[in-house]
Amino acid sequence: MSYKNLNEFLLALREAGELVEITAPVDPVLEITEIYDRVVKKEGPALLFMNVRGSSMPLAINLFGSRKRMSMALGVKDISEVAGRIQSFLDLKPPQSSMEKLAMVPKLSELNAVFPKVVKHASCQEQVILAGEGPMLDQLPVIQCWPRDGGKFITFPLVITKDPKTQQRNLGLYRMHVYDDRTTGMHWQIHKDGAEHFRNLPKGSKGRLPVACVIGADPATMFSAACPLPSGVDELLMAGFLRKRPVELVKCKTVDLEVPAEAEIVLEGYVEEGEMKLEGPFGDHTGFYSRAKDFPVFHVTCMTRRKNPVYVTTVVGRAPMEDCYMGKAIERIFLPLIRKQFPEIADICLPWEGAFHNCLIVSIHKKYPHQGKKIIHAIWGLGQMMFSKMIIVLDHDTNIQDLKEVSWRVLNNLDPRRDIVFGEGPLDELDHGAPRDFGGSKVGIDATRKSEAEGMFRPWPEDIAMTEEIKRLVGSRWKEYGLDAKYGQDHTPGV
Repeated sequence: MSYKNLNEFLLALREAGELVEITAPVDPVLEITEIYDRVVKKEGPALLFMNVRGSSMPLAINLFGSRKRMSMALGVKDISEVAGRIQSFLDLKPPQSSMEKLAMVPKLSELNAVFPKVVKHASCQEQVILAGEGPMLDQLPVIQCWPRDGGKFITFPLVITKDPKTQQRNLGLYRMHVYDDRTTGMHWQIHKDGAEHFRNLPKGSKGRLPVACVIGADPATMFSAACPLPSGVDELLMAGFLRKRPVELVKCKTVDLEVPAEAEIVLEGYVEEGEMKLEGPFGDHTGFYSRAKDFPVFHVTCMTRRKNPVYVTTVVGRAPMEDCYMGKAIERIFLPLIRKQFPEIADICLPWEGAFHNCLIVSIHKKYPHQGKKIIHAIWGLGQMMFSKMIIVLDHDTNIQDLKEVSWRVLNNLDPRRDIVFGEGPLDELDHGAPRDFGGSKVGIDATRKSEAEGMFRPWPEDIAMTEEIKRLVGSRWKEYGLDAKYGQDHTPGV
């Protein structure tokens, strides 16, 4: 099932035993982070803090922080179901008969459901506070995540902008450093679509870019804001696809933008060309603090909200954190699209420890010499995968989701001179290991089996493996050996 709003999702989590309500008073400065960090590291439940000091709003965190909840958020039993839906659309062919045309009707109806729909009245505008009419950001239970953070940060805002040139909408996930009741930083990294919209303001015009920030929405919409869609593709289309029904939008009160009608809280305002302010430092998803740096300033002109809103936040840091489960879902969902461009790819893996951009592992159906190196260079030219600082390529029969197997094969297959390639190119702005901002060196490791055509002048050895006959025999007689049953389960040869 899909969820119309956050409240429906929270109700489903509560009924599934996946939500714990905490009524004890808690401090938004560091204390919530420490509670959350202990829970998320054990793949524990979502948390709803009912008594956050300094605010009357409940605070929800860790909504996506387990495999089960990530699937629940997208209305499926397993993330692979979403990937299967995408694959079925990619496999569509022009119908050749009347029966084939009729069979396509449900698919076409499903596609029609992805387009957002504008409504006149919305739950997110049950209360409207204009600038000067009362406190706005001071009402929110904004947290300070880590001890050396530059202050409190809104960590899960869905930031909506339109390109001044094309009017194309973007929904992005950019942290916001709270400076006071009316202003925040806007952490638009240079490669992000929001930053591109800001750069497209007429230079020297002191132009203002309208911005709307949504805090709390249905889970599919929140997840879609984190998805690395191609530039110009509306994230709300992705949300509609995941929900199997359109996202309803309503026009903002003070800016020319539309926001999800079922949102919890909406901050309307603008950023102004030429106005920058120091933002950060911030304890980031790499597990290290990102340094303080000048970013645009967001001015709040209006806050709209439900009568009883829930404030949604998250904390990032050393893995595993909530964003790790979101990243794994993105990896699974977008695999069919990657395979469509590179059919030889069998699987991909983004290890949590690599913070999504430091390492990418790929397995391929290798058919010709140097195909591993071809894939390395191809991925460096593919959208946000251009940030991959290390790419490891293995054969299709490697379980690349098992990092022990990856290590075993790479460490045994590698000849450094033959198999390692270096490159230069764009890197993520948060990559503190790079010698300069936005770029540096990259490494590709082709750990596939090698042939003579690739400089291998002796036979490649076979993997050690037991015969299927003996494996079946031992499995059928396991009780006779008097050994614990757990030793006979899921046996991997050599491990």
